[in-house]
Amino acid sequence: MKKLLLVSFLAGFAVMNAQTELVFVFFKDKPNKAAFYANPLSELSQKSLDRRSNLGIALNDQDAPIEPSYIQNIKDLGFTVSDYSKWLNGVAVNATATQIDQLSQLSYVDYVESFVKNPDGGKRANKIDKFKKFNSEFSGKTVTDFNYGNSYSQINQINLLPLHEAGFTGTGIAIAVIDTGFPYVNTGSAFQRMRENGHIKETYNFITKESNVYDTGVNPHGAMCLGIIGGYIENTFVGAAPDADFYLYASENAEVEIPEEELYWIEAAEEADRKGVDVISTSLGYTEFDDSRYDYTYADMDGTTSFISRGAQVASDKGIFVLIAAGNEGWDSWHYISAPADNASVFSVGAVTSSGDSSWFSSFGPNSAGVVKPDASARGTDTYYAYNNYSDYGSGTSFATPLAAGGVACLLQFVPKSLSRENVKDILRQKSSLAPNYDDQMGYGILNFGDAYSQYLAVSENYNIPSLQVYPNPNRGEFFIESKAAASVSIYDMSGRKIYSGNIISGKNQIKLNANAGTYIISSEINGKKVSEKLIVK
Repeated sequence: MKKLLLVSFLAGFAVMNAQTELVFVFFKDKPNKAAFYANPLSELSQKSLDRRSNLGIALNDQDAPIEPSYIQNIKDLGFTVSDYSKWLNGVAVNATATQIDQLSQLSYVDYVESFVKNPDGGKRANKIDKFKKFNSEFSGKTVTDFNYGNSYSQINQINLLPLHEAGFTGTGIAIAVIDTGFPYVNTGSAFQRMRENGHIKETYNFITKESNVYDTGVNPHGAMCLGIIGGYIENTFVGAAPDADFYLYASENAEVEIPEEELYWIEAAEEADRKGVDVISTSLGYTEFDDSRYDYTYADMDGTTSFISRGAQVASDKGIFVLIAAGNEGWDSWHYISAPADNASVFSVGAVTSSGDSSWFSSFGPNSAGVVKPDASARGTDTYYAYNNYSDYGSGTSFATPLAAGGVACLLQFVPKSLSRENVKDILRQKSSLAPNYDDQMGYGILNFGDAYSQYLAVSENYNIPSLQVYPNPNRGEFFIESKAAASVSIYDMSGRKIYSGNIISGKNQIKLNANAGTYIISSEINGKKVSEKLIVK
């Protein structure tokens, strides 16, 4: 008996001390997805559903919640499960080689994928500090002696003033800033206008799994990036989109560099989608980690290899305009863009100086699949931000990105809700300073939001005509149309066949449509202007 106990103990000791690795366990299905399709509001907000409807994006299985019994089963096997993704349909766990094999055999598991890219690597003697350069840049003096504000030059460089002057300052556009924490955003005068106007809609820390993101002991990177978009100090600083709404999500722990942070970001992006955000701004990138087993190579920067880049792709597929910093490795041995800036669907942002030259540190593209990256650039050298009770300046593609994100928010306020995000990206590239040419550090050049605005103005005078409000959408053939005036309404299938016609009154109108599942177009004429909306019947 003693011998048996000793053998058992040694076996257990070996398992406990076997090297583990972070893996993602992909599930085969979502057994309860029918319940989600029957009631999408159980998982997604109306604003999220409206975004899909406006852009003609149908619900799919990615939108359905992950099966809770699968998560519980993994926990029951003794694994700690803190992070999971409904988009990827699985959970992350640390497991030994033997455990990975066991997980792969479970009936509800599709496959198990390791985060490890370099099996011969290991713990580094010194932790990765990707904010080292960032921290060293913040030695500028506090600026308080400008009339219009010290943000004028950087906003003017991307020709954003014409939109501001026309009243497009981001009103009604929701931006998720996914970054480190946001110290002093809840108290600092630089964010007072944001707080008083109710523009902070939600906060959550996906690292600690709590709502508080205001810890003053964390790296202030996220708060400074937020300040570039929405900060305001009278006569000193005006953000690029001062009237936008903000969702503040912490996904990056600046004290460590671990692959779990990729999952934190995906979870934050999923929450942003649930709440119906229009724009994600992220000034983070991943290439190497404290444990070098997880390091990426340039070949991995193809837009689809890293988990975070896959998550960014899904976010883009849901109609969210995702902006990512290209990276600050321009003069390093690794001088390429990082993940998820490598994804083809995200809008990657490089940095330039006040004179319009590429910032020396701005990372180079293209991605390893040959896609042009960055997409375009904005001021990233000596860029002003609002933080706590003052304005200061610093450098990095980290700061170019929120500046660009603010411009995108202003443009999205102006263009039709149904306008494809890919169309907006294409116009922004076409109107940038180097287009139709590009280079590997600046992309298509410095963004020009004023020219993009003028381009859309030239195409149509109807962009600011309020469209019909259709809800819920998707639906099962019963829905409401809300209009500001009486009008006639026609509904067409995608082949152009009219399946419904009738009249609506000013206000709320209930419609019952006998139609098969599919996408339809609701067409009407309001006050002499033609408007249309997509309708999705499940």
